[in-house]
Order: sequence, then C-alpha cells, then structure tokens
Amino acid sequence: MTEISNEKFEFKAEIKQLLNIITHSLYSNREIFLRELISNASDALEKLRFEINKGTEVYSPEEALDIKITLNKDNRLITVEDTGIGMTKDEIIKDIGTIAHSGSAEFLKNALENSDNPSSIIGKFGVGFYSVFMIAEKVTIRSRSFIADAKPIFWESDGIGTYIVRELDGYIKRGTSVEITLKEDAAEFADEFRVKSIIKKHSNFIPFPIMLSNEKINTVEALWREPKFSIKEEQYDEFYKFLTYDTEKPFDTVHLSIDAPVQFTSLMFIPSKNTDIVSMDRDKYGLDLYVKRVLIQNRSKELIPEYLGFVRGVVDTEDLPLNISRETLQENILIRKISSTITKQVLNKLKKIAEDNAEKYNIFWNEHGKRFKLGFNDFANRDSFSELLRFNSSKCSSSEELISLDEYVSRIKGENKEIFYISGPSRAAVEMSPHLEIFRKKGIEVLYLFDTIDEFALENLMEYKKIKFISTENADIESIEKLENTEDIKKAKDLNQEESVLLDKLIIKIKEILADRVKDVRKSQRLSDSPSCLVSPDGTSSQMQKIMQMMHKDSSIPKKIFEINPDHELIRNLIIIFKKNEKDEFISTAVEQLFESSLLSDGYLNDPHKMVARINNILSQASGWYKDIRS
Repeated sequence: MTEISNEKFEFKAEIKQLLNIITHSLYSNREIFLRELISNASDALEKLRFEINKGTEVYSPEEALDIKITLNKDNRLITVEDTGIGMTKDEIIKDIGTIAHSGSAEFLKNALENSDNPSSIIGKFGVGFYSVFMIAEKVTIRSRSFIADAKPIFWESDGIGTYIVRELDGYIKRGTSVEITLKEDAAEFADEFRVKSIIKKHSNFIPFPIMLSNEKINTVEALWREPKFSIKEEQYDEFYKFLTYDTEKPFDTVHLSIDAPVQFTSLMFIPSKNTDIVSMDRDKYGLDLYVKRVLIQNRSKELIPEYLGFVRGVVDTEDLPLNISRETLQENILIRKISSTITKQVLNKLKKIAEDNAEKYNIFWNEHGKRFKLGFNDFANRDSFSELLRFNSSKCSSSEELISLDEYVSRIKGENKEIFYISGPSRAAVEMSPHLEIFRKKGIEVLYLFDTIDEFALENLMEYKKIKFISTENADIESIEKLENTEDIKKAKDLNQEESVLLDKLIIKIKEILADRVKDVRKSQRLSDSPSCLVSPDGTSSQMQKIMQMMHKDSSIPKKIFEINPDHELIRNLIIIFKKNEKDEFISTAVEQLFESSLLSDGYLNDPHKMVARINNILSQASGWYKDIRS
C-alpha cells in the first residue's frame, strides 16, 4: 500500500471543473450542507450499531452513539462530530476522495458536457459531502475507525486545487469530526439559532441525539416508525400539532407501514378544518418526504393527488435513489407507486368513516368536499372516488342534508335508469327552476349541484355503476312524461281545435318577435307551473355552457330553444288576445318579458334595465285595470 502521509495531492483539471459544478450549481440552498453532514454521521452510527449487534469487537465500545455540533462564531468555525464507524486511510481515500480518484473518464466527460444541467449526474456517486464547499474556505476531517488497530486519519482541502491525507499520531476518539472554516459570506452558519433551525427543519427525526451547546435538538420522535399498536391518540395529536402548527386535533389519522410494491412508512392526518377557505393556497399541498428520517422534500406534490391535498403528513422510505443534492428523485416510478398506494389507503380510510359513521363523514365533506371533487379525473380510483361523493337532492329535507350516489341509485324506480341533476347557486334557486317541474310531478329524485365544480365532475365521470348522469335540461322528456304522476296536478282544460290552430300561429308570431335571439320556439312537455323556459339545442346544460363561456371569456347570450307551456294561464290569455288582434302590442310585451325572465332564471340576462322598465309599465297598466274593476 502506497504511503500517503504528509503528501499533497492536486486535483486534475477535469476534477476541478466537476467540483465547481457540484458546489455552485447542484444545490439550490446552501443550508443543505448541514443536512448532508448530519445524514452521513447518522449513517456512520447506524453502521457501527450494526457491527455491535452482530458481535464485532469495536474500538472504544463505551462511547455513546451521538452527533455533536460545535460552533465558534468569532473564528467562523462549525464542527460536526459523530462517534460512528469512522474511516481508515484506505476508506477515506475511497469515500471522501471518490471524485479525486475516480478513473471513470466517461462519467467525467458526461458531467462536464452537461455542466449546465447538473441533474444529469444524479446518482453516479454519493458526493453529498462535497456540498460543504458551497460554504467552506477549508474543510478538515479527523477520523478514527472502529477497527481496534486502525490509525487516526487526517484529511484537508479547500475544494479548489489540492487536498492532503496523512496519518495522525496520538489518541482521538472513535468516529469522524468534520471541521469547516466558513467563507465570509457564510458566517451565518456559525450562529446557534441558524444552525438549530436547520437541524429542526431537515434532520429533526434522525434516530441519534444531535447535540448543540449541550442541548439535544432533535427532541421529537419519528412517530411514523413506531408500531401502531404502541401509539396513543395523544401522541398522534401532539405530532400533528408539531407538524402543522394547528391548534386543533386532527379529524382522523392514517398510519401506514407498507412492504410492497415499495417499502415505506407514512403518517398522515386529515385536518379538522379547511384552512384554505377562499382557495388561495390550493397549490400548497403535498406530503413531507423523508429518506432514512432525513427530510428530502417538503410538501412533495408527487406523493399525493391534488384532490387529497388537504391531507398533511410524512412519508419515509429507504428504497428511493436520490440525486447528489437529495432534492430531486432519480426514478419517479417509485414515487408513483408510493403515491398510488397512499391514494388508495386514504380513500379506504374515508370509505370506512362513511360506512361506520355517516354523520362524521358529512362533517369531513362539509370541510373538504369542495377540494375532494377535483378527483373526477383520477381514473384509477374512479369507483372509490364516486362512492365518496355527497350531494343535496330533491329528497332531502334541507340544504344541509347529504346523500351518496348509492342512496340515489337505491331509490330509482322502474325502468328509469338515469341519475338526474340540476345546477344552481342555492337550494331555493334550484327549486324555482322550471326544469325541475316535471321531475317533481313524476316523483323523480334530482341531485342539486351548488358548486361550479359539481357539474364539471359529473360530466367527466359520465356514469356511476353504469347509470348515466343526465342534466334535467337534457332529459328525455317524452319518456318521463309517460310515467305516472305522484302529485295531484291541476290540469288545464284541453285546447279545442280552433285554439290549437291559434296556438300554432301564436308560436310563429313569437318566433318573429324573438327572431335570431332563439334557435326555435315550441310547445313544452316539461312545464307545469311556469309559462316558459329555455332549453339547450345541443345537449349542453346552462351551467356547463356558462363554464365554457367563462373559460373563453365569452359574454354573449347563447341561442336556445324557447319553450312555452300551453296549459299556463298566461299563454291561454295570449291565445285569446291573439285571436282578437294578432298585432296587439301586449303580445310583444309579454313575449319579451317571458323571454327575459327565462334568461334571468338561467343566469344569462346581462342587462336587466329594459326588463325592469317593462315590469314597471306592466304593473302601472295592471293597477289601472284593477282600480277600474274594483271601483
């Protein structure tokens, strides 16, 4: 073995370039260096514990397994020291000098060619240690292996041109000490408060004590690693509050220990309250990703879909390969497998709550349902997602009552195999819609959709258990009309032949009045209480049409079919007026009013001023007639 004591080595030109890439381009946040050093120290302690457990004789066995951090603010020094497995001189050349002594010309060539894209060298070597040169003027390592007759080793470099390796005389304790002389612009990392905050952020769950100024910094247990049966509810609550800063207890907890297809543990919480009331923070979601208890990514969106974004928690795995900085995952397929498992487990938890305690589930829905509805495009979990949806309906006694799609389906009668829905801003508004009248008459249940996302979700789902979702506006009215009435409806006297002919002529007159503002005018089968309504000619509901118009910034009024109710008193009166005088001005006034009332009902009337003036004029005339009659 070549003697390397007291020898100075110079990095090759290519190595200097590579080190420059790592220290200046690869890490986006300089504080990461401390996470890397603590992680390396933890790994060294784990390796020593393994040797002890298998009965290996180790040097200085009485040493406690811990990590100590020492600061010297005046001299800009920070030292990270562990009592782990340590290194021999051969190991320090191999492990710390990996880059300096790598003979892989292909690797160097690839790294240099892609210096503008550091992620291209992900996973080739475990060079997290070299992140220290982002903040260091000089780095000195002293290490003593656990092997009894091994000699202490000294390593030093400025990370620019040279490094030295030599054996040390005299006693140093087992483990590794990394002393860093900080650059002037990195003096903040010798500040106790700054260092403490970095440890708590990135390394809080390291399984060995991290001591700073004789204080143990990592005081919170990695609860997700503990067996579920040994954890009390109070511990879960305490950990949730630590993780989220929430003052309330979580709504529920999901604790997982998964062995396949990827091995990981996870501790997740459903908050009791939705804190994103106005959807300002909808994009701020995700689970904290740990590898071997070291934080790799805060709020990783890749771990959980957006519609479950209300879930807070952590995921910890040892299966993930990482890039040099641990900031980007090397193989996304593993993350996708974790995410898929987590999604199924959270949905299963919600299903169990819904089955065991409907009242509790409704509390969840009222807090998080609006976000949950975004899951309509989760095709892999479509059935589970659909089972968990909740809506108000025409069978509910109030706007607060909720039903599932299963409840709706269980009440479907006869051959009518469709799930009908209607959209509106509130229950009161929906129940005044003319499109609901025939369904009320026939006793057919209708889902009430109050949120903009509702109809969009049902349009995308298309069906539930092979039963299609149909808007009341697009229902097959003829087939519904054949069903028996469940309400006693006062039927108007049938029109005689002359009145039927007059009605047809009146419809032609209405077409002339409304001209190109409508697609067509026709008699309605859907109306019983209202005189008229508008129907989409292309199967698009009013709500969906408005959503599409908003997306395209289109404020025009769509051309629809104008339907009139031949049995309504107003239409019957118009037939009489039309018979006496086809050019009576009241016919135009009434038609304009009916049309604009229908536009208003569907949310399309942009300017109500003409309508208001017309109503005032009609009321003035009507009050005069009423006065004459009463006098």
